Amino acid sequence: MAKKSQSLAAFLTLSFSAAAFVGVLVFAGIRRPVESLIWAGVTFIIVLVGIATLALTVKDDQPAPDETRLK
Repeated sequence: MAKKSQSLAAFLTLSFSAAAFVGVLVFAGIRRPVESLIWAGVTFIIVLVGIATLALTVKDDQPAPDETRLK
């Protein structure tokens, strides 16, 4: 269970950092805080969904055939 909370924190951190980066770039370009917040929010959602989708495509580690599954 700890692995899922760590990955959730990683997903949120990456999404927030991407959103902050885009928000700063947009604000530096057009000097409109409302539009930069909108762009940052959209970027946060898109990056979060993209990372979660990529995480779902990764296959879990398969145990070795000679080891028991239950310990």
